[in-house]
Amino acid sequence: QVQLVESGGGLVQPGGSLRLSCVASGSRFSIYTMGWYRQAPGNQRELVATISSGGSTNYADSVKGRFTISRDNAKNTVYLQMDSLKPEDTAVYYCCRGPYSTVRYWGQGTQVTVSS
Repeated sequence: QVQLVESGGGLVQPGGSLRLSCVASGSRFSIYTMGWYRQAPGNQRELVATISSGGSTNYADSVKGRFTISRDNAKNTVYLQMDSLKPEDTAVYYCCRGPYSTVRYWGQGTQVTVSS
């Protein structure tokens, strides 16, 4: 029943910016930690950023200072603002909804390609 739909990916040059959005179904969005993960070709899926129900954020070291996760509970949406993009940021980006300890729900992913 939980549906997560990502959007906003695309092709961008190094140093450019993109903003990803994830719209989640359900009426209790606000209580869950949300996260963004990414998976590059040949790599495992890795955590990019999380935001708790209270708004606390955590970032992978590789994106700290460049990416910003935020949420709009009224819109059941979580965002990932990506600035100063690098080629190594190229990946499929996935939205994830908690609860993390028992079950995680995933979106279909959106492709981000950083290339000159």
